[in-house]
Amino acid sequence: MEKYPHPEKGVRILDKIVLMLALVAPLFEIPQLWEIYSSRAAENVSLITWSFFALMAVPWFFYGIVHKEKPIIILYFLWFLIDSAIVVGILIYS
Repeated sequence: MEKYPHPEKGVRILDKIVLMLALVAPLFEIPQLWEIYSSRAAENVSLITWSFFALMAVPWFFYGIVHKEKPIIILYFLWFLIDSAIVVGILIYS
């Protein structure tokens, strides 16, 4: 296991960037979530695709926990929440 924070400046910067991306990346799915719930329509949104995205986040989340990788834990937890909310919206409004 590597030391944290890493002694090399470049690796420390990369660690901070990846942690920031773990918080920001899932936010790019919010427009889809907003569209479904605000329009109360999800006819053109794939239940299979979004269910797959939600389910694939689960093993990655546990992988992050096992390996104590905070960016992976945060990223896939947020993706699971948002993707699951999209799946629920599809089920409600299709």
